[in-house]
This record gives sequence, C-alpha cells and structure tokens, in this order.
Amino acid sequence: MPVLDAAWDDWLATNANRGCAADSMVDSMVRAGFDSVTASAAVHRALAAASGNAVVAAAVGAAAPSDVTQAGGAGTQASLIKRLPGAYQYDSSPVASGNLIRAFDRDVKVLMRCERPQVIVFGDVLSPDECNEMIERSRHRLKRSTTVNPDTGQEDVIRNRTSEGIWFQRGEDAFIERLDQRIASLMNWPVENGEGLQILHYNTTGEYRPHFDFFPPDQPGSVVHTARGGQRVATLIVYLNDVPDGGETIFPEVGMSVAGKQGGAVYFRYLNGLRQLDPLTLHGGAPVKGGDKWIMTKWMRERAYV
Repeated sequence: MPVLDAAWDDWLATNANRGCAADSMVDSMVRAGFDSVTASAAVHRALAAASGNAVVAAAVGAAAPSDVTQAGGAGTQASLIKRLPGAYQYDSSPVASGNLIRAFDRDVKVLMRCERPQVIVFGDVLSPDECNEMIERSRHRLKRSTTVNPDTGQEDVIRNRTSEGIWFQRGEDAFIERLDQRIASLMNWPVENGEGLQILHYNTTGEYRPHFDFFPPDQPGSVVHTARGGQRVATLIVYLNDVPDGGETIFPEVGMSVAGKQGGAVYFRYLNGLRQLDPLTLHGGAPVKGGDKWIMTKWMRERAYV
C-alpha cells in the first residue's frame, strides 16, 4: 500500500485548492492503491484545510466521510461539520447504568461504554434463533440500499453504500413488535419514536464508507425527513451473524471499531438535550473481508415517528 508522504500531501492540497470533487479525489487514491477509509480521511482533511477554517480541520481529524446516511454526498461533509452550532456538550445518556440491563423481555449485557462519543457495546440483544429468523424473513426481499439526496430528499443509489436492505414496519406482527419493544426499552426511548427496523446485507467486499446518521440541518432535503418525527437522536446496530473477517462498525474520529458477533449490538447517541449534533459519531461499515454480514438497524427520533 502506498504511503501518505509529502508528494501525496502536495497533490491533495493542490486538488483541494482547485475545488476538485471529493469523490474524484478518493477514487484516484483508491486506484493508486490506498484503501477507501484512508483515502477518504486524507481527502476530507485536505478539503477542510483548504477551507481555511482551523476548527473544521480539527473536527475532521484523522478520518472523514464520503457520504451521509440519509443525508447526501461527500462534498457536503466538511461544510456540515463547520456549521454544527458550538462545541458539543455531553449530557447524561438515557441508557440505564449497570452491566446488565433488563430490556423489556430480555437481560442484555453491557460489554463496553465510551463517554465521548456516547457509544455502548451490548451482548445478547437478540438470541441466535431471533437473528436467524430475521435473516430468513429478509433474504428474498432485499433491494439495493439507498441514501437520501441532500437537496431533494429523494432516495438515490450510490457506489459508497454497497449493501442490500429491507424495512419492516414498526410492530407489523407479534415478532417484530416484541423486538421493537425490547430495543426501545434498551435505548430508553419511546417505542413510537422509532423508525421501522432496517435489515442490511453485505457480501464480501461490501462496505459503507464513514457517514453520519443524523439529518444535516442546513440541507434542504433534511426537511422532508425531520417533518416525520424530528431529528434522529440515536442509533442501535444489531449484528445478526458472526462476520468471519472485517465488517466492523468503525468510528474513525476516535479510532474505535466494533467487530460483528451474532446478537451483539452497538449503540451511539448524537443529539443532546440542547439539540446539538455530535461530529464524533462519524461511523462506517468496514469492508467485509470474509463471508458476509447481516445487521439490523433501529433509528430513534425526537418525537413520534409517523
């Protein structure tokens, strides 16, 4: 793999100052042999530096996104961080304390807690049988995953998200309703504030480059989505299978990764009581190097999601 030496630094600075698109710069570096996460990080650092805003450069730090979940494309990320109002203030997490949490009908283990950003890793959120049932319910209904256009709110297929997915309506049958209740209890947030469960499948080499789950407040397309229940507050990602190699949930701003283990989950919160958005919750799905990956995602909103 090539090294980010002075020559590459000059190339990055030159192209950033010329106003080249982030995607084209990332693609050039990937073709030269860099992995996508390293390329994305270097490009967005250069773009932040080119903006002349030292605060943005510090916030983007060691890695930065190529796209925004439900929010848009690579070129918007540096400006998004720049416009987040004020330094994020960490308040108390709504998730219960302790190493074992009673979540509706199941005891869930707490394996790790991180304060900044607010990340919690759980074990045994779902049983193996429940994981397998969700996979089998989804297997023959998968469609190529999309993200939301930042200007229009329309669903777009993009190359930075190489997964297939399906949505289940909240409480659509007794089994789904039980999972919705358990997850709401674990996240300590009203069940009616939750979006439907989303199932995603990644084949070998599948990935989702670093992104945010919240809707950027300065993008017109976000209005379409926040009208249905306000801003997203927190995310829970549940692993439905053991991933043989790769496929971790990564938080590049803080150098954290969570490996996929069946029934386990990672929780992260990005909207505090002041309605600030946490830039440290930049996250992604690392490339799957062996086997495949199945995950189930729950997003919680400020208000009832309709």
